[in-house]
Amino acid sequence: MIDVAEHGWLLFLVTLVALWLTARVGALAARRHPLPREMRPDFNVLQGAALTLLALIIGFSFAMASTRYDQRKNLEEAEANAIGTEYFRAALLPSGDADKVRALLKAWLDLRMQFYTATGADNVRSINERTAKLQADLWAAVLPAANAAPTPISALAVAGMNDVLNAQGYTEAAWLNRIPPAAWFLMGAIALCCNLLVGYGMHGTVSPRRLSAILPFFTAIAFGFIADIDSPRHGIILVHPVNLISLSASLPAA
Repeated sequence: MIDVAEHGWLLFLVTLVALWLTARVGALAARRHPLPREMRPDFNVLQGAALTLLALIIGFSFAMASTRYDQRKNLEEAEANAIGTEYFRAALLPSGDADKVRALLKAWLDLRMQFYTATGADNVRSINERTAKLQADLWAAVLPAANAAPTPISALAVAGMNDVLNAQGYTEAAWLNRIPPAAWFLMGAIALCCNLLVGYGMHGTVSPRRLSAILPFFTAIAFGFIADIDSPRHGIILVHPVNLISLSASLPAA
């Protein structure tokens, strides 16, 4: 089943159709039950309050999505820094262990770049499985040297490897941190109510069909934009592993 919130363009289309139909339902209701003239001022106040609430909810949701996007970008940079630091700290280990750690770090770096560009569920699952296995291999690679010579120098290499593994965990958590479904439901419910009120209030205006499509169109754009930013794997605005790619290019060849 497709998650609509994962695809901004799909959410835009669904929202546009649903809100436009809701506005038309409001216009049809106004034809059958016109609003009395003396109630028009109160209706305008109610309509303005509902639209203001919708704007606040959309702005709040956009702030949530943009904050999470910035967090994912910062964590990608932190991952690259942690891997690069540990790659050079591996020189503190005995030569045999250092070569093994560096080879594993290069494999880890390639796997992390794949994580940022993967899209299919099966591909992501395969990457996560390989990541878990390589994570154990990386930790096991620094333990023998640390146990054989528990000095402050070897502790630096162990601490650096801990930072590498922690950075990956923080990134995984950030990619799972999305706008809650309850927030989407609240935005959708308020948007439907607002378009119903707008459609009802357009009775008697010139070209009500054209005017009733304006609010659904702009609301659908806002919903699609928020979903695109909030989705880490689909859409136009994505976090690209530019720092990891730059680090991979700067490391010496095997």
